Amino acid sequence: MNDYLNHLNPEQKLAVEQIDGPMIVIAGAGSGKTRVLTYRIAHLIKNGVNPFNILSLTFTNKASREMRDRIQKIIGDNDAKNIWMGTFHSVFSKILRIESHYINYPKNYTIYDTEDSKSLTRSIIKELNLNKDFYKVNIIRSRISTMKNNFISPDEYVNNPEIVLQDKIAKRTKFIDIYKSYINRCIKYSAMDFDDLLINTYKLLNSFPEILLKYQRKFEYILIDEYQDTNHIQYLIIKKLAALNENICVVGDDAQSIYAFRGANIQNILNFQSDYPDFKSFKLEQNYRSTKSIVETANHLISFNKKQLQKKVWTNNSIGSSVVIHKCSSDNEEAKLVANTIFDLKIRDDFFNNDFCVLYRTNAQSRAIEEALRKKNINYKIYGGISFYQRKEIKDILAYFRVIVNQNDDESLKRIINYPSRGIGLTTLNRLSLKAIENNRSIWSIIKNIENIDININKGTKNKLIEFYELIQKFILMSQKCDAYTLANDIIHSSKIYTELHNDKTPEGVSRFENIQELLNGVKTFAEQSEDEVSLGNYLQEIALITDMDNENDNEADKITLMTIHAAKGLEFPNVFVVGIEENLFPSMLSLESEQDLEEERRLFYVAITRAMKNLFLSYSTFRFRWGQYIDCSESRFLNELDDKYVVRNEQEVHFSKPKFSFKKKSFPTTNRSLKSVKKIENHEAENYVGHKFSIGDRIEHQNFGKGSISNIEGFGSSTKACVNFDNFGEKTLLLKFAKLKLLNN
Repeated sequence: MNDYLNHLNPEQKLAVEQIDGPMIVIAGAGSGKTRVLTYRIAHLIKNGVNPFNILSLTFTNKASREMRDRIQKIIGDNDAKNIWMGTFHSVFSKILRIESHYINYPKNYTIYDTEDSKSLTRSIIKELNLNKDFYKVNIIRSRISTMKNNFISPDEYVNNPEIVLQDKIAKRTKFIDIYKSYINRCIKYSAMDFDDLLINTYKLLNSFPEILLKYQRKFEYILIDEYQDTNHIQYLIIKKLAALNENICVVGDDAQSIYAFRGANIQNILNFQSDYPDFKSFKLEQNYRSTKSIVETANHLISFNKKQLQKKVWTNNSIGSSVVIHKCSSDNEEAKLVANTIFDLKIRDDFFNNDFCVLYRTNAQSRAIEEALRKKNINYKIYGGISFYQRKEIKDILAYFRVIVNQNDDESLKRIINYPSRGIGLTTLNRLSLKAIENNRSIWSIIKNIENIDININKGTKNKLIEFYELIQKFILMSQKCDAYTLANDIIHSSKIYTELHNDKTPEGVSRFENIQELLNGVKTFAEQSEDEVSLGNYLQEIALITDMDNENDNEADKITLMTIHAAKGLEFPNVFVVGIEENLFPSMLSLESEQDLEEERRLFYVAITRAMKNLFLSYSTFRFRWGQYIDCSESRFLNELDDKYVVRNEQEVHFSKPKFSFKKKSFPTTNRSLKSVKKIENHEAENYVGHKFSIGDRIEHQNFGKGSISNIEGFGSSTKACVNFDNFGEKTLLLKFAKLKLLNN
């Protein structure tokens, strides 16, 4: 494929042919940035650059695979295989394994994914006997990540009164104990979470000048995709690696920077010029994806953002259909609109299900859409559900794999010590854990010497622990001479996991059994196709770095895709529905505190619009069921920022059946504005809410939240609200006229 340059437009060609020096490619949506990246790498190699000296960083393994496949078609398999190409985490984990002795880690360290990290956090909170209401796992885990990514060690935390005060106000005074324990456990278990892969790479390069020089010389040319999504530590690592040669090419679009909540810093792309004053800039402004109506609609929206790199995206595609904005009476009617429109378009224009995508701001919005699609017998899939590698039976088997590779991994060992059941109970495990903590050793080392250690465990249980030790030791010895598939197959059979799942003939059991068969298929494929050593350790490293995007099956049956807008970035569909475009939902209520946050929400809407190729449907509801009651909604400010030239508005509320609601004007306040109207459910109202029969202290039951006690009642008439402490769901505030509470005591 020597004529590859002929497949580029003039601006793409200029970017590809630029060999040396720093350069930035501002790539508008649908402008062919992946083609530019891949062709530029091929062009570098065609012009004498050794592929071993090229580093290409992406945000998903899927993107790396696609790029490598394209490069292979131009320059051949061998050269393409020699490029250092992958996600930030996969490339940095490879460097850390090579140089692990510098940071006192073994080469076979375990990589903890998000769920592993949460599990460890949960264990520590439980051991410290802390109140789960104040020490929520997700919040604590996120705070640990924030501390680490800002280089705030436990010692620095203690000496920072502002941060300490934040946790004191939030009633998390023991956070420092969790933080210290989390870090110590990771070191003790020879484990790194995703944050550690970045932080330890930075520490390695920063603390050992000879290692930094080694990789600066190795990576003569550096290319980075989606540069607007890099966080502060990724930025610092890249800057160090590129400092010697400054042959750095970054590709991105500031208008698609939507991951600030993950730590992405839009300033990295906005400040590229100040980092590299002699840079060259290229703008890819021709959109090949979408109709002119969609492109111009997106352009007009994003022009309201003040902080951006100027560009004008355009297209030679036809003007296409106008963008349609629908006003719906409720979220249920909005869902029916989506389902009916999909049904009609499939018949009229011969579209398949996988030609459609429904986008929403929050996962909770999928419920109504799912119900409407099911009623139309339209197949769908929810993107971002539980991934294959997060299913319990898979995590159980992977825990066996991890312990065999790294016996210090206590979290994995605790998961398998009594699975399948071998008579080693929780009391025994707790005693082993305490003894390990007392002696600053791993649980494995305690089990290994169980006969010589003073521990309150009876002889029968000790024998079971010895049997467990011998089983794992057998696998460890096998791992030194067997490939990953042979070993994995033996683990699943010898541990009796295979027998346990095979004997479970319930639908769930059959599904779990099929999943372990699929896992073995994956290990076999790895063993047959991997270019590196086909050990169990290498297999674990590969799957530990799989992203949500990589878990999607491209060959899945014909289904409509439902997903959040954040998950849709990088994808495209002929027909796109964006639902729930309402104030306080999109933009999110949390984004209204600063112009910076509001601009990110606008970029998120820009991403949603630019996923569409042919047809784009936008909708909002005047009422939405949230927090146990119907609330009044108004259309998002973003809809008023669209160009009327390319937009058609259906201002009459959409109904597909006789509405269940009548409309009656009311004026009671919510947040900082007054409700325009209140929906009244006919024949479904609670006991006369004006003279309601509830009192503070009453025990009640709710059809969704179960039993609870009323702690407060406020308001009057139709606005009367009850604050209820539910036994299993905590505190909820409900509008009595809709809540349908059942009184349990008089």
